[in-house]
Amino acid sequence: MIKKHKIVIEPGRIESNYWRDLWNYRELFAVLAWRDIAVRYKQTVIGVLWAILRPFLTMLILTFVFDRLAKLPSPGGAPYPLMVFAGMLPWTFFSTALSEASMSLVANSNMISKVYFPRLIVPTAAVVTSFVDFLISFIILIGMMIYYRYVPHWQILLIPFFIVLAFLASLGPGLWITALNVKYRDFRYIIPFIVQFGLYISPVGFSSSIVPDKWRLLYSLNPMTGIIDGFRWCIIGGSSPIYWPGFTLSMFIIVFFLWLGIITFRNTEKSFADLV
Repeated sequence: MIKKHKIVIEPGRIESNYWRDLWNYRELFAVLAWRDIAVRYKQTVIGVLWAILRPFLTMLILTFVFDRLAKLPSPGGAPYPLMVFAGMLPWTFFSTALSEASMSLVANSNMISKVYFPRLIVPTAAVVTSFVDFLISFIILIGMMIYYRYVPHWQILLIPFFIVLAFLASLGPGLWITALNVKYRDFRYIIPFIVQFGLYISPVGFSSSIVPDKWRLLYSLNPMTGIIDGFRWCIIGGSSPIYWPGFTLSMFIIVFFLWLGIITFRNTEKSFADLV
């Protein structure tokens, strides 16, 4: 028996029941996420292998630049490619999710301008879609650990926690940017630059431990610093410890941008249908 939901149109009802409507429209959330997954790999020659090739090739380039050319150390003597890929996974998830969420409202303009549903579903579904790429790429990490005969420690059980942090770190700015992108389309040109620039200032191709102590807390203003350090700690273990003052600061930055993203999104949501 299918349970039907009845929406009553009355002043202020949408605002007072917004978060309840998010739950009532959970099936739409699943449909949008599945649609985005199908569209991403539709009519591609190698399909889901793109989710493997992109981080793998980036890992090879970063390893060549920072290990072979710059001769930067790997914490605890861990294999440098493994160290790089352990940082590559959360960064790829974050950057892909941020890019997809930032363009999600504009990409779904036809649906937004015609029917009612909580618009928060659209960018959130885009972030969840990027998680599928993460799971596929995780296969490479497992293969690399087998190749290098690197046995993980108990910290690997905490990986889901840092995945959730990466999800929240991308969702907050994604909500803020996608709300602004509806009115100011210039952001579609800015986001690729931010993502590319962020790859090199984040500790993806190197360990954050090489940053001088007097600058390390300032460096942690980048929220992905704490997440990447945490993810490496889960994979490599004690040889790649977390810088806890910086990690705490990164958490505050994530919470701040999540709050800012939700507030900005909700304040501008009423005008989306008129602007898209």
